[in-house]
Amino acid sequence: MTVSIYHNPRCSKSRQTLQLLHDNAVEPEIVDYLKTPPDAATLAGLLDMLGMQPRDLMRKKEQEYKQSGADDPGLSREQLIDLMVQHPRLIERPIVVSNGKAAIGRPPEQVLDIL
Repeated sequence: MTVSIYHNPRCSKSRQTLQLLHDNAVEPEIVDYLKTPPDAATLAGLLDMLGMQPRDLMRKKEQEYKQSGADDPGLSREQLIDLMVQHPRLIERPIVVSNGKAAIGRPPEQVLDIL
């Protein structure tokens, strides 16, 4: 089983989710998405796996949300995805991917459903 986590080591929920995976004998591939942001195709795939629209995966309280123009209701799906690629801090975290499924670790236990 291959498991990946889109991780921000400075985020407590992300650290808790990673620890939960370790506690369940899962050694995930760790993607530090702030250093190596996913491309548009990867983000579109994650959104499909999560069953979400781009805004559902955005951190609306981040400063970049308004500064980048992501709050514009007229933006298309592709434009919102492009903004997340350009401003990865907008991406909700952590995201765990396993066996073609994805889950957001908020709360961390939610990721156990896809393992």
